[in-house]
Amino acid sequence: MRVVITGASSGIGEALARCYSAPGNVLGLISRRAVSGQGLAGTIVPYPLDVADVAALERAAGDFVSRFGAPDLVIANAGIGKGTSGEDLRDMELLRQTLEVNVVGLAATLAAFAPSMRKAGCGTLAGICSVAGFRGLAGNGAYSGSKAAAIKWLESLRTEMHGSGVAVVCICPGYIDTPLTRVNRFRMPFLLTADDGARRIAKAIARKPRLAVVPWQMALVSVVLRLLPGWLYDRLAARAPRKPRQKPI
Repeated sequence: MRVVITGASSGIGEALARCYSAPGNVLGLISRRAVSGQGLAGTIVPYPLDVADVAALERAAGDFVSRFGAPDLVIANAGIGKGTSGEDLRDMELLRQTLEVNVVGLAATLAAFAPSMRKAGCGTLAGICSVAGFRGLAGNGAYSGSKAAAIKWLESLRTEMHGSGVAVVCICPGYIDTPLTRVNRFRMPFLLTADDGARRIAKAIARKPRLAVVPWQMALVSVVLRLLPGWLYDRLAARAPRKPRQKPI
């Protein structure tokens, strides 16, 4: 099996690499910090690059495909998320960075491999989004907005790939114990370890759903959130705990 994972040096991406590690597998691991591959089975191919660098992604995809063929699975997982305020212009640069990584980086990752997979007539393009993309969260506008955009991008891509033999899957995790969530100073319901989260994500991807929420308990919560009328959601969300803000840029 040939698998490409972005954001593979930490958090969910690192756990996914362990999950897909097996003799005979080829893992293309994309991250800003080079991945050593120590402890992983199979052929490990590190690509140290920033997913916001579209040209670098294109080169990496060309190298991988020329050496190993079209991937069976590409997981666009790289993402960032920090608290923001919609009332502070100084946070607009952080918004820009978040959109670059979480939306453009995801889209470019999948676009870099989609042509070879369409030609092969098989494979799965998966994007790791978030339940935060279902409703806007106070103090988390950049992250929620980016994940909402990523969800819609994947939906559009799925329609474009329809009939090609290539599946497009959107995975929306709840809280998973990673460096991204450890800064939170509030209780995180249904929190999963990175390895448990990765196993559940891999199992969900294998089913090739259009969209899946992990874990199932958070799926129920997300349904309720989406059904709440705006006036009630606004009142509840305004009082919810907020992600710590980064010092404005």
